[in-house]
Amino acid sequence: MSDRPVLPADHVAQPAQEAIANFHADVVREVSAAVQRHPVVVVGMAQNPFCKKARKSLDAAGVAYQYLEYGSYMSKWKQRLAIKLWSGWPTFPQVFVRGTLVGGALDLNRALEDGSLKQRLGSEAK
Repeated sequence: MSDRPVLPADHVAQPAQEAIANFHADVVREVSAAVQRHPVVVVGMAQNPFCKKARKSLDAAGVAYQYLEYGSYMSKWKQRLAIKLWSGWPTFPQVFVRGTLVGGALDLNRALEDGSLKQRLGSEAK
């Protein structure tokens, strides 16, 4: 696995670092807390068919999850941007299992099909 290039902190001015850290920090804290608290978390948005597909797949598999929704295509885009900056994942949904980002809807379906999602869940899986 290769690391995603990220601008080193010593190449970001202090005021910019503070702005980055404070950019919708309440939303980032909310998502981070949910990811720590719940075995499976789906972060999504209204009107996005992939968010609905991810939830439907988890429902069909009998996997309980916490769902957090932030706006739709025309609303709360800044809050979603803060989540993307935090996770490094460029799209929604964002699916977390036991604190690990597994990806989006397609990645979730692969994890359900190959058994890796149930393996990550361990004793909580059906």
